[in-house]
Amino acid sequence: MDTLEKLDLVNKGTHLPVMEEFYSLQGEGFNTGKPAYFIRIGGCDIGCHWCDVKESWDAAVHPIKAVEEVVRNVVEQKAKAVVITGGEPTQYNLFQLTSILKQNQIQIYLETSGAYEIRGYFDWICISPKKMQMPLDENLRKANELKVIVYNKHDFLFAEEMSKKVKHECHLFLQPEWSKRERLLPEIIQYIQRNTKWRLSLQTHKYIHIP
Repeated sequence: MDTLEKLDLVNKGTHLPVMEEFYSLQGEGFNTGKPAYFIRIGGCDIGCHWCDVKESWDAAVHPIKAVEEVVRNVVEQKAKAVVITGGEPTQYNLFQLTSILKQNQIQIYLETSGAYEIRGYFDWICISPKKMQMPLDENLRKANELKVIVYNKHDFLFAEEMSKKVKHECHLFLQPEWSKRERLLPEIIQYIQRNTKWRLSLQTHKYIHIP
């Protein structure tokens, strides 16, 4: 299969550049602790300098997989929920993948920066906005969860700005950037104590050493 053929299949949504798949527990945000099958799609042009999955950025280095094959892997694990993440998964047409997952009665959670149009069927949308490429307002209005990564003090202001654009029932989380967590945690805790609409998210999967 040549490059143009692969590109055509990806554009149609029948195939996707999958970096990795694994069955684990959701490690952060509202659904922390819930079992889920993770589908990490390669390709991202947001470019967060603190990203902990930079190997996902270049879609070309990841194998193109048929979405039917990916769903079979989910079903074989008897998973009841899937987390579609990246990279930036909304760079792709996810209607085919999510439609087949739905046919198998699997809940679908999306993790995205919100920078691109969301194309697919989702039960839960987590927007983790990035300053480098701002989320679309229409995506923020769809968000069930807003998860802001705190890297410096300005991120508290950014979080408040983003929180004004989500629906009232959206769950709001502040999460320390992993490499600065020890320094930032006391500041985040104090901030949440003063601003009680926010909750703390931690990358628990890193603490307990699971993928």
